[in-house]
Amino acid sequence: MTTEIEQFRASARACIERVITPYIDEWERAGFFDAHELFPKLAAEGLLGLAYPVEDGGEGAPLEYQMVFAEELGRPNIGGVALAINVQMHMATPSLARFGSAELKERYLRPALQGTQVAAIAVTEPDAGSDVAGLTTSAYQDGDDWVISGTKTFITNGTQADWYCMLVRTSDEGGYRGMSQIIVPRGLPGFEIVRTLDKLGQRSSDTAELRLENVRVPVSNTIGQAGKGFQQQMQQFVVERLSAAFSMLGSIDWALQKTRDYLRIRTVFGTPLSERQYPVFRLTELSAQADMLRALNEKMCRMIEDGEDITREATVAKLASGRLAREVADAVVQFHGGLGYLEENWTGRFSRDVRLGSIGGGADEVMLQVLARLDGFDV
Repeated sequence: MTTEIEQFRASARACIERVITPYIDEWERAGFFDAHELFPKLAAEGLLGLAYPVEDGGEGAPLEYQMVFAEELGRPNIGGVALAINVQMHMATPSLARFGSAELKERYLRPALQGTQVAAIAVTEPDAGSDVAGLTTSAYQDGDDWVISGTKTFITNGTQADWYCMLVRTSDEGGYRGMSQIIVPRGLPGFEIVRTLDKLGQRSSDTAELRLENVRVPVSNTIGQAGKGFQQQMQQFVVERLSAAFSMLGSIDWALQKTRDYLRIRTVFGTPLSERQYPVFRLTELSAQADMLRALNEKMCRMIEDGEDITREATVAKLASGRLAREVADAVVQFHGGLGYLEENWTGRFSRDVRLGSIGGGADEVMLQVLARLDGFDV
């Protein structure tokens, strides 16, 4: 890492410690934080648009800066807020930046990067999660409008988003064909936020179920080419997986270091746990696995800068980071003993929050399916 990037890391960490960390316990208890209040503060530091072009309101920074910011978001046990920020930066906006018209980018992308509009990605449905081909929310064209009906669920930022990057069927073709990505503003007639979901973890992040009944949206709100939405969404998923691996590494590093510190002060049978071979070796083993994930993350940054396809690498990183985080969560609770099982300790929230890593953004089983197909298997 260059001196400039490490200076950026220190600046990003200071910002997080100033505008998020002091309030996270309150937000977790409330099950909500005000993104419209927080996001402009992050944007003022140049953090929301790091990897986006300057002409679209971004910073035009190399991907390493985005990686460092994601790692820092993973460090201080602020998983729900970090998830909401990652949705804004890496899940709801990449397709718009890559395929959207100049008018759409000016109306929706620039305000999102400025933090004045909150964005959400709306793909998942009650009967179509990882199986995107199974989605049934549909739209038909009536004059200059799409008329959309259907249900979306597990929508992060769903209760306070100003607009949703929504994947819907716009033709009768089945499977992966005939889908389009459409910007759907909230508050339109027929658009309803049905409920806020009560989750195991990531509790400060609002997650909603949406219902649309004959919601009219201009056809000009289509991102890219109508009928190519699935292909565009798959590319957006790659960015999401990349971001997940970046952020999860930060969480893993943070938890391992806090547990090392605890082993040094916790005495059992007259000896610090840091002098017991098993816990030390187990943490060392997990740390070595984290180093391999770090090397893969850095490799992906170089590949993207060189214009290479990272589909395989991002899928491997998503799979590996989620599984490693689960191992780390189990170890840190175990090595803290009874203290690790107390809700008042950091280990409880950490364990709940990182568990989503093997589910959200494509479950582990889907990552394995993608990799198997890349290896030539028909599964």
